[in-house]
Order: sequence, then C-alpha cells, then structure tokens
Amino acid sequence: MTTLTIPLSRIEGHARVVINLAGERVLSAHFQATELRGFEHFVQGAPAEQMPIIVPRICGVCSTAHHLAAVKALENLAGVTVPPKAVCIRELMMLGQVIQNQATSLFLFTMPDLPGQAGVPSLFHLGEVHSKIAPRALAVRRAGTQLITLAGGQFIHPVRAVVGGVSGGIAPRAAAEMRASLNQALTRASFLVDAYWDLFEGLHDRIGTLGDDSPTYYLAAIDRGHAYYGDRLRVMAPDGSVQAAFPPCDYAEHLTDVPIEGSYSDGTLYQGELVRANSLARLNIDPHPTTPMARAYTERFWQEWGYPAHAILLFDVARGIELVYAIERAIELLEQDLDGDDLWVGCTLRDGQGCGLIEAPRGPLIHHYEVQGGLVTSARFVIPTQHNMLAIERALLVAARRYVSSAGISLELERAVGRVVRAFDPCIACATH
Repeated sequence: MTTLTIPLSRIEGHARVVINLAGERVLSAHFQATELRGFEHFVQGAPAEQMPIIVPRICGVCSTAHHLAAVKALENLAGVTVPPKAVCIRELMMLGQVIQNQATSLFLFTMPDLPGQAGVPSLFHLGEVHSKIAPRALAVRRAGTQLITLAGGQFIHPVRAVVGGVSGGIAPRAAAEMRASLNQALTRASFLVDAYWDLFEGLHDRIGTLGDDSPTYYLAAIDRGHAYYGDRLRVMAPDGSVQAAFPPCDYAEHLTDVPIEGSYSDGTLYQGELVRANSLARLNIDPHPTTPMARAYTERFWQEWGYPAHAILLFDVARGIELVYAIERAIELLEQDLDGDDLWVGCTLRDGQGCGLIEAPRGPLIHHYEVQGGLVTSARFVIPTQHNMLAIERALLVAARRYVSSAGISLELERAVGRVVRAFDPCIACATH
C-alpha cells in the first residue's frame, strides 16, 4: 500500500490529508488534525465564573464565539434571561467575528485558488482590478476587528459579555463612528464579492465535480431575530425540509460523535447521515436574508445554482453573501440605543449542567458544563469544524479518485485537496480544543 501525505496551508491550525493507494486504486482519504490542545481536561476544577475568560484562549480566531458560548452556558445553568439590549451588543460581537473571518477566509485563504488571466492563480495576477483586492479585504477585515473591540471590549479574547448581560454599553458617538466605518466597509465588501464572483466563474468546469457534491443534511443555529445568536439547532434534509430543531443540551440525542483515524478531532453524524455546517448550511436553512444587498446576492445565487445548493465550492460564494449581510445587519443594530443601565440582570450561579449555543462563522458551537461547588467538574466543547470532518473526508475521497488513475497521479491532486478543505474553512485549533 502506498500512502500520500499532503500538508495543508491557508487554514487555521495544523492538519494534513493522508491518501492510501493500492496501485492506482484509492482506498481511503483522511483529514487529520495533528495538534492537541486539551482544554476539556485542564478546565476541570476551574471556577465556573472564570470560563468566559479562559475558553477564548482555545483559539485567537474564534475567541468571540467561545466567549459568548461560555457565558450562555452559565446563564442556562443559572436560569437567567438576558436584557434585549445586551443581546444586541452580543450579536454585534458575533457580527464582527463574521466580518473579520469571512474577509480573511475568502480573500486571503481561498482567493489564491481562483484562476486569473490564462488560468494563472489570482494571487499572482495583479491586474488593475485584482491589485485592489488585498488592501480592500484587509480594510474590511479591520472593520470587523473594530466592531468586536467596540462591543466586546477588546478584539482578541473579548471580555464584555458577563453572566446576566454585558458589562458596558455603546455610546451614541461611538456607534455613529462605527456606522460610518461600516458603511465604507460595505462599499468595499460589495466590490470584493463582485470581483470574487467573477473569478469564481472561471472554475465552472470544477464546480459540481471537484469533490463530493452529493446532497447531505445541514446543521445550523440560525435565529431570524438575532443572527448567529440562536438557541436551537436546526437540521435540514437534502430536499430542503426541516427535520429537527432542538436545544443545545439535547445534542447527544440527535448527533453522534465519530472518531477519525489518526486525528485529534472527531466527526459528527445526524442519525447516521453526513452533515455539513458553515456558510452554505446557513444559506440553505435560512435562504432569504433580511438585509437588501445580501438579499439581492442571494436571489442571484439561487438563480444560478438552484435551491437547496450542494456543491461544496459554493460555500465560498455563500461566505461572500454573509460578509455583506453581517455588515448591513451591524449598521442596523448600531442605529438603536445601546447605552444606559438596562444591560445586566443579577443572578447566582448554581450547581448542575448548562449548555450554551452560538452560530460561529464555521457553524454551531456548543459549550456544555457540569458544575459542582462552583467548580467545573466536566466540560464538553462541540466544535463547528467537527460537524464537517466526515463530509470533508468524503469529498477528499472523490477528489483523490478523480486525480489518481492508471496514467498516474495528476499534479492537480494537491491543488484540488487544498480547495476541498478550504471550502469548509476548518478551524483545527478549535476542533482539537
């Protein structure tokens, strides 16, 4: 048996693809997370009230989502209802993370895979239009980090969400300045999405054939009232029908953890079936964004690709739509009164179990804590990337069988493997926590 090992770049964290061959026949393809973090173990014995400050260290990219999932888990334990204004400020934190993540993933990680003139990767094709992409993408990303800082107190490892609400509001002047910055970012984001979409069309011969584009189930915690802040997981069947909706503490009744060979991350099945999370899952489950520019892009998306959409490369186009939506939605929220005293309600932590759910950029994130005597006795982190691991592996198997034949191993295999993995935008640091 021959083994091909392909290291990966332009993803968050460390991972590799391992393909096993018998002659020209592809036996298996594995997506292996190669780092171990161990957060579930070393938070045992920590004071429960400190979890919102500890767990953002799981990942510098996804720290906002972990911060909020921890707070929501403790609030579930305490049985507290957070004031509406505080929920809006928390949503702004998540919108900031979506903006900075999608700008980074789409234009810095994925865009170099797209062809420019004469099929040259766009990273090296610096025409008049393309030369404007990188600085504008960085400017949009900066607007996302500024929004996290405004709502969360600081960009890396935010601190402003506390059990019962938030520790401070957003003054009208600061909100107005942020709105002005986001309006500029919206113009830049629209330019970027249009440019990406045009380049994306150059992959027309690979869309629907690159990896495993067969229909799957989709998983997301979408809440139409507060985007990326839902309290129930929703499962959509391949035909577009909603199959289940359940609170985060019921996840074990619906989702099954599956160990993955040679990896520090598990995978997820729904009733024995593959699931996908992330941007395409959200667009399939909630196909009509409420903001005007995102809605127009979505209508174009459905016209071109049909509903529900299943081709894995469409994750990237959906990511661009979400970038526009997150900016528009943040501008809407910042027009509200987000200052004052009604930002927090008192509560007392108690022993027992609590679960917190956040729709992170890469999909549903669940924190599940057991607390005794004020200390964490058990912690379980169900990570968005975990939901996609088995779908990634099946897509890699399809790609490998396409590019390994009696003629040999095509040089396109390594590029195809990278495109498949980056379509899912995996966060390996989170997946191995």
